[in-house]
Order: sequence, then structure tokens, then C-alpha cells
Amino acid sequence: MAMPLRSLLVLFALLLGSCATVPASAPNREKAFVIAANPLAAKAGMDVLERGGSAIDAAVAIQAMLSLVEPQSSGVGGGAFIHYLDASSGRAIVYDGREVAPAQATASMFLDANGEKLDAKGAALTGRAVGVPGAVAALHHAHRRHGRLAWNSLFGSAIAAARDGFVVSPRLGSFLPRSDILQLTQPDAIAYFSDGQGRRLETGDRLVNAAYADFLERLAAQGPDALLKGETAARIVEKTRSGPLGGTMTMADLANYKVVEREPLCTWYEATRICAPPPPSSGVGFLQLMELLERTAISELGPDDPRAWYLLAEASRLMYADRDHFVGDSPDVPVAGLLDPAYLDTRADLIVPRASANVVHGIPAGAPTHAPDATREMAGTSHFIVRDAAGNVVSMTTTVEAVFGSGLMVDGFFLNNQMTDFDFSPVDEDGHRSSNAVTPGKRPRSSMVPLLLYDADGNFAGAAGSAGGSSILAYVGKSLVAALDWGLPMQDAIALPNLVARDNETGAEATLDPRIVRDLSARGLVVTDLGGEGSGVHAVLVREDGRIDGGYDPRREGVVLIAN
Repeated sequence: MAMPLRSLLVLFALLLGSCATVPASAPNREKAFVIAANPLAAKAGMDVLERGGSAIDAAVAIQAMLSLVEPQSSGVGGGAFIHYLDASSGRAIVYDGREVAPAQATASMFLDANGEKLDAKGAALTGRAVGVPGAVAALHHAHRRHGRLAWNSLFGSAIAAARDGFVVSPRLGSFLPRSDILQLTQPDAIAYFSDGQGRRLETGDRLVNAAYADFLERLAAQGPDALLKGETAARIVEKTRSGPLGGTMTMADLANYKVVEREPLCTWYEATRICAPPPPSSGVGFLQLMELLERTAISELGPDDPRAWYLLAEASRLMYADRDHFVGDSPDVPVAGLLDPAYLDTRADLIVPRASANVVHGIPAGAPTHAPDATREMAGTSHFIVRDAAGNVVSMTTTVEAVFGSGLMVDGFFLNNQMTDFDFSPVDEDGHRSSNAVTPGKRPRSSMVPLLLYDADGNFAGAAGSAGGSSILAYVGKSLVAALDWGLPMQDAIALPNLVARDNETGAEATLDPRIVRDLSARGLVVTDLGGEGSGVHAVLVREDGRIDGGYDPRREGVVLIAN
């Protein structure tokens, strides 16, 4: 029996009320907090913090719960980037848990017999689309270094919710009747979201996932070996190698997965130092976007000024042109060249009062010759932020790629379709290879950019990140400009309409002021409906007066929890 929506919202309010406090700001800069896309996940993280757990401990609990209650966005069958700040040393590190291509993957694996690219949506539903998952391994790797509570003590909330059942939230429920989500046509998804009598579950129904509870109990006891070795690994291999477009994953691919520790990339945006993950994340693209905007008058404008939105659009177009061409899991990404001040000056000079018909990549120092790649990452992702009582911070973006990943399930969780983030065309007509071509053991380029921010004295000043596939960079950029330059509270900054400009496509949310849309059109941009899954920005700033100014994306079910 479905629960009425009003009753469901009351239930959500009660869940939130059971946590310490739930304001979006607080007077004490040292308070612990959690910002996540689902109330049950945020509460699981806060419960860990209140037991004396670290930020990483809480992140483990949050991810375990998100896999259950927000399976359309992330899960233990996917990958993640964890940007971690160690408060005692002041050092930050990125734990790269991005999925990797199996050892037998080939550059032409997404081409048909005639050498034509496969349909991306169809390919996403196959075993060939599944990359070796890394989120669990990354969390375990980080927990060994920064955990405070025992690993096996972090899964109780998620196990109980899976075993006893949880109420299907309005957001999850909104996806279930949609005929355009092909993952829901997969037999695994049909069975999982059915009441057993042929009816599709809906908002307010209770969903029990005993298989996932059993898996989490083994994960708690065995660590990542429960996923990457043994019975679950065998089922993953069997699942992904079956079907008309079966993959090549082996038990060895899973067992050999390695987490990579990477140094963040950083740059200044006015008085704030912004740090982001390096390739294969698109962090270099995001930093370039902010550098380009700093070279404009955007800080002198505001959210009601059409000129500000035009500057956002044009800086985005320039950034995406460079990002698409150069960024991938490759040692020859010209990171220094892309962030060189002189190069950025030349790119910013291209922002003129009327939009160029075409925007092409530049030629930064150290640029290799690559084929272009305009792959559009699918939007099934989640971002969360945790700070513990000691000041350690986790900014983590986690994904199964498309909504419900590949639609294939093992042991109660969805498998990713991350391999479709690679460029389907291995070479162009001139024989040049794409920076994002499939290579065995390689990680697909990612738009995920979990950020950490610092003030001029090197103190933690904030964190941010989003869901949204390729649009993540634009979503987060708009939010930070609105909060840092225009002085909006973070919640209001995130709630502003989204505008995503890339190549000759400019998508805007329907809530964008028609006056602004007319101005953009008059400047030569063709503005269309943004569409897609939408943003999932979560961000926090420590304001000058010490207030914790946290915000969650109102387009989802996020919440800010701040400890007493």
C-alpha cells in the first residue's frame, strides 16, 4: 500500500528532527556537519560522527546507505573521487576510486561490425559497459589511514534499512514510472522494483533488499574482498560477460583493482584557494573555468544582470572546448599549460560581447596532438561533504554513471556503466587517438570535481561538488560565483537556475528569467531547455564571521545536518 505523499514528507521531517540540528548555518566554525542527497544517508553519517567517528568513517556509512536509498545515482557497484583534508597536518589528498577498463578491453569495443559507433544508451545496458568498480576500495583505503572506528561498525544503519525495508522517497519514486529510462527495462531492475504481483513500486512504498543486507554484512566482515573477490566477484563476472554485448571482465580484473593517491590541483579565485582532483577528473577544467571568470567583470554584476549569465556561458564554452580535447587518463594532459596565466589571458580575450559561432580548443604549452572527444557523461551521480569534530573533511563525488547505472544488479546493488564515459571512436580520420580512448587498465575521463576551498591563511574555507554528468562543472561554477562574488547564502546560490553552455548548445532551466534568455539570444546563443537529470550541488562555506553556510540542491532531497 503506497503511503500518501504528505505522510511521507512528515516521515522525512521526523527523520531529520531526530538528528542533532538541521539549520543551514551555525555560529561555530568548528562544528561537525554532514551534507548529503538523502536524509537517511545524512543521518547515517551523523550517527557515526556522534559515536566519535571520523569524517572517513561517516563517509563509509553514507555511501552504504546511498547505494540503497538513492540507487539511481551511486552505489558500491560504482566509482568515486574522495578529496580528503587531514586537519592535523593540513595536507589534502585525493583518493581516486574511479572505475577502470578490464585488461581485455579494446579501443574498438564500442564500434559495430561496420566500424560505426554503437548507440550510447543501448550500449549502457550491456555487460561491456561495466568498469571495474572502485568506490568501496577507495573508502577502505582511506579508512585504513584516517578511520577512527572499526570498519565493521560502520554499516549497521544501512544493513537495518535494507533488511527491514525503507520508504521509497519522492525522488526515487519519480524515476520508477518513466518509460524513457531504459535501465528500468532490464530484468534485474524490473524484478527489484516490483511488489511481486506485477505492480511497479512507487513513492511511499516500502522496499526491502535482503540481498544487499547480506552483502553489507560480508563487506563489514571482509572489507573490499567481499566485492572484489569470492562469490560476489564471480557473480559480477558472470553477469557482465553474458548477453549479446558481453564484456571481458575477469576475476583477476576485480582482484587487481588499485586505488590511486593523487595530489590535488589548486588555483586562486580572488581571495579563495580552490583545489580539485587532477586527471582523469576534470578538475583542471573547473579551475580553468574559474580563472577565466576571474578575468571578467562577473564579480561586479549579480544574478539579475543578463551580462553575468552571458559571461558564465562563454567561459564555460571555452573551458569545455579545452576539457573535451585534452583531459583523460593520460600522462600527457597539459595541466600546466591549461592553467598558465598567459594562456588563460588569451582564452579570456575570446569572451567578446557577442558569442562566437564556434568555439574551438586552444593550444596550451605541452599540448599533444589528440583527436577531439565530446563524450557526454550520463548523469547518475551524488556528492556529499562531511567534517568531523577534529576538523577533518571529506568532499566525495560518487557515481554509477547513468541513472541506475547499467540496470544490471548483483547482490542487491546496481553495476555501473562507466565504460561508456570513454570515447567510442578510438581515432579520428587523420589517425589521431583521443585522449579518452579505451585502453586496458585505463580510467575513463570524469566530470566529477569534489572541491576543497581555503582562505588566504590556508584554513579550511569550504567544499563543493555536484551530480550532473558533463554539466557538473557549470553547476558548481555558477554556485560558487553566486556565493563568493554575489554574496548569496549558499542555499540561495545553489537554487539559482542552471545554465550549461558547451559547443553550440546552451541549455537553461525553465526558471531562468525570460529577460536573461532574450539577452543571451540577442548575443548569439541559442538557448534551449536544459533537460537531463539536473544538478545535485552540495556546498559549504565558512564565512568570515565563522558561520557555517551550507547548502543542498533543492532539486533533490538533500539536507544539511550540523552537530550540537
